[in-house]
Amino acid sequence: MIGAGDSLFSAPIVVFKGDYMITEVCLYLRNWFNRFQPRFYGQFRIKDGVLISLHDRDMGIQDNQYYRIIGSVFNDGVYKKGSEELIDEEWDGAVWLMAVPKDVEQLAADIKEWQVKYGGSSSENMSPFQSESFGGYSYSKGSGGSGGSSSSSVPTWQAVFADRLARYKKL
Repeated sequence: MIGAGDSLFSAPIVVFKGDYMITEVCLYLRNWFNRFQPRFYGQFRIKDGVLISLHDRDMGIQDNQYYRIIGSVFNDGVYKKGSEELIDEEWDGAVWLMAVPKDVEQLAADIKEWQVKYGGSSSENMSPFQSESFGGYSYSKGSGGSGGSSSSSVPTWQAVFADRLARYKKL
């Protein structure tokens, strides 16, 4: 029961600490860059921010190596060893080691920068209006073209970076 001064929305907000853009890029590409990399399945624990396998103990994750956590309640996603902020938990699932190429890492950084600049709700790209006119002034946004799509003139990072992404996309 909620008492006086309590709120349904007073719970702390948990911000995802993984490398969300690498996760998004890998999801879009359907490529986890784990060819010839070990995959571990079973029970895992994160304690004081340290990931361990309860079966294999040392998974051999190298400093600055990316890895994917699967099946976790709080930590699903892609992380880079040494820069991750993991939430303590135990789960049954998987951890896949990854070999992300440097140019994909740079591509994800470029996409993240583009998203900050053009992908937010305050961006003019997100305006629902194709054209406006008032007081003798008018303008129209272009439709289609590079970065656009037939259903919308608002470019997405997938369209803007399509040429650079295509090389890594799996069917």
